[in-house]
Amino acid sequence: MKIPLICGLALFSISVLAESKPFYENNFEKAEVGKVPPDFLVLDGAFSVKEESGNKFLELPGAPLDSFAVLFGPTESSNVVVSVTISGTAKGRRYPTFGVGLNGAAGYKLQVSPAKNRLELYKDQQLKGSVGYEWKSDGWTILRLQVRSAKAGEWKIEGKAWQKDETEPANWMLAFLENKEPPAGRASVFGSPFAGTPIRFDDLVVSVAR
Repeated sequence: MKIPLICGLALFSISVLAESKPFYENNFEKAEVGKVPPDFLVLDGAFSVKEESGNKFLELPGAPLDSFAVLFGPTESSNVVVSVTISGTAKGRRYPTFGVGLNGAAGYKLQVSPAKNRLELYKDQQLKGSVGYEWKSDGWTILRLQVRSAKAGEWKIEGKAWQKDETEPANWMLAFLENKEPPAGRASVFGSPFAGTPIRFDDLVVSVAR
């Protein structure tokens, strides 16, 4: 009786470990400074890897003042979650806008909009929900966006954000139901440096949704 039980537990543990292993992760520590990792697809913007105080990250410069994005990771359609850590700096009454996306350039996006004090959830350019959010300049903000199958013919899109030095919210802050199958596509990070200051991206992770 004990041997089958032990084998069963071992197989369960292996299964859990396999499920928890990310599809993709990049903290840029092995990336070449001054370049974009070769597996990234820059849609627009002068993104490049920078280093400061021994830490490497992907940086979008503070000019020009427009919207820019880059794709990364595997091509997935659902049951996937992406997280990223982003830092930006306000300048007077000007603020950057930034976020993370799934399902390609025209997919779902979780965006921090400091000028409005809002965290917003989009389907392409269509706003699907927003909630009050107090962003902190110069700090690092963690964003997490998830697309998962809820039931046959229905998918749930969920997002949340929090400061790196704070506790992760137990619940998703924003969510909406999608009745059209999500398109297959890669994850993305994007930013609009409206403050004229750089936006930095680090600790990119794509894994199985739970």
